[in-house]
Parts: sequence; structure tokens; C-alpha cells
Amino acid sequence: MAAGEAFLLQGGDCAETFAGATPETVEGKVRILHQMAEILAANMNLPVVTVGRIAGQYGKPRSSATETKDGTVLPSYRGDAVNGTDFTAEARTPDPRRLLQAYRTAADTLVQLRELTGNVALVREEFFTSHEALLLPYEIGLSRTDSLTDRRFGTSGHMLWIGERTRKLDGAHVEFAAGICNPIGVKLGPTADPADVLTLIDRLDPDRKPGRLTLITRMGAGKIRDVLPPLVEKVTASAGSVAWVCDPMHGNTFSSPSGYKTRRFDDVLDEIAGFFEVHRALGTHPGGLHLELTGEAVTECVGGNPAVTMESLSRCYETACDPRLNRDQALELAVAVGYLARAAEGAAVS
Repeated sequence: MAAGEAFLLQGGDCAETFAGATPETVEGKVRILHQMAEILAANMNLPVVTVGRIAGQYGKPRSSATETKDGTVLPSYRGDAVNGTDFTAEARTPDPRRLLQAYRTAADTLVQLRELTGNVALVREEFFTSHEALLLPYEIGLSRTDSLTDRRFGTSGHMLWIGERTRKLDGAHVEFAAGICNPIGVKLGPTADPADVLTLIDRLDPDRKPGRLTLITRMGAGKIRDVLPPLVEKVTASAGSVAWVCDPMHGNTFSSPSGYKTRRFDDVLDEIAGFFEVHRALGTHPGGLHLELTGEAVTECVGGNPAVTMESLSRCYETACDPRLNRDQALELAVAVGYLARAAEGAAVS
């Protein structure tokens, strides 16, 4: 991805649930990602590396520590590995035994993925797993040192990433990621300081090894064209081996009049368009997409064709945390991104 020789498609649930790890839902995620990958590969003339937010995305950072309903204040839901979604004191009380269930559910999901990837009619390329390395006791407990190479790996997933809220230069999450040899991602919001990002690169990828570090920008459609260029310029000048990936989901979340968290399909697409425009202008490679999506017919993001409206959000709103693109929206997005890529390639040639 860093050298412009491939494109990353990373996607899946905002927050996986233990109950949702069924063969049907796992197959739905794999199927939609590979359908999208085929569309993107055909339009970009590039191999597409497919990575699921799957088999480990059980912990979620939250902007607020508590949630209030009808005057009752309880801890926020922080993912099935921490507490439950039901708005009761019992469900919202953190329970460390949930980490064991997270491990068992992830292991079961991996078994399902292995069976699916043996089906050449469904999967034609390799499929990798990823999640945010948020719960350090879980991640450290699943880290192993290779006896032959003496290199340490986080075995909970192929790719792990550090979130916007946990990328502190002197924080434990950066320290953990620096000590393992997996491919590592870092989420960067609109307030990311270029100097801090360069320090993060020095910590996480001191040898500037291609494939080691992915910078995942989550700027928002209204900010990406202004905020991203100076960041890309400074990083490229000092550390050109990183891969740039666009997360067009997290900067575009808002609450509908009925109280549902949602995203507009057009905002998601516009942020991707801005991402491509910036990289085209700077001569750098737009290396991929990081999406929250599902293979099911949910109604969580508004727009797309057939359109989900504000009024129809409640019809099938099932996410445990943030809204996801449904299968029709995901495929429509892949087609639109293919057009963007072809337009960028045509502009570069001319």
C-alpha cells in the first residue's frame, strides 16, 4: 500500500457482539468485503488486500464514561469484552470474565473464517483479521515471542491498530504496539499534530519498514481537504514508507432527530473523495479504506440507493455502538470509489 502497489479494504462491525458471531453473519461480512474488493480491484487495476474488523473487535473506547436515560446514570457500554448493552446496573458493570468469552468467541470466529476461505467460490484471495488493541490485558496475554526469530507478535489478530483516544506518545498502548512485529495502524483525527505523528512513526516504525505502519485518517468530510495536506506533506518528507488509509466513518457521525446515531452516505463518500483529491494533488498514494459495515440489510446510515431515510432508521437499527453501512450501501460505495480512482488515474496521466 505504501508504494502504491496495492489497496487496503478494511471493514466490519463497529463493535462485534458475542451473540452476533454466527456462521450467517460471519459469512455475510466476508462476502460483502470480497464483493467490494472485486469491484475495487477491477476499477483500480490493483490487488486489494482484504482485512476484516472481526474476531476481536469486542472493546470500544467511548467519548463519555456514563450514559443517562430517564434520569438514571450508568457506565457507558464499552464492548462485550467489558460489559453488556442492556441499560441495567448489572449489565453495565465491567466483568473481567468477559475477556475469556472474547477469546472463545474470537477462536470460534476464526474457525468459521478458515472454513469460508476454503470456499473458492466465495473467497478468491487471502482474508486477514484486525481490531483495535484497546484492552491491553487481553492483548498482552495473547502476545508470543517466536522462538526461532526472537520476534514478538500479538496473536489476537493479523493487524492491530491504536485509536485516536489512545495514541498518546507516552501511553501504554503505543508502548505495547512498539514491542510487537505485527502490521500496526494508528487512527488520526482532525487535531492530529504533524510533530506528534512524526514522533509516533519514530516509535512504531523506526526502521521505516514498508508494510509496518498504516496511518488511518478520520477527519470528517468538511475538514479533510484542509487538514490532511500539511500532515501528508510533513510525513512524506520524513517517513515516506507509511500507508495512508481513509476512515470516512468516525468524523461524520451525528444524532438524528429521533435520537439514533447515524451517518450520511454522501458525507462518507465526500470524505473519501477529499482523501483521493489530496493524495492526487500531492503525488502520494491513497492506500485504502477503513469502513464500518455489515453484510445485512440494516438501516443505520442514511442515504444510498435504495435510500435509508431519517424516518426509516428505526426499522432495522441493530448496531451495538456506531452505525454501519448496509450491504447495498457498501456495494454502492465500492462502485463510487472505483469511479473516483479511475478519475484520479486519468487526471494523473493527463
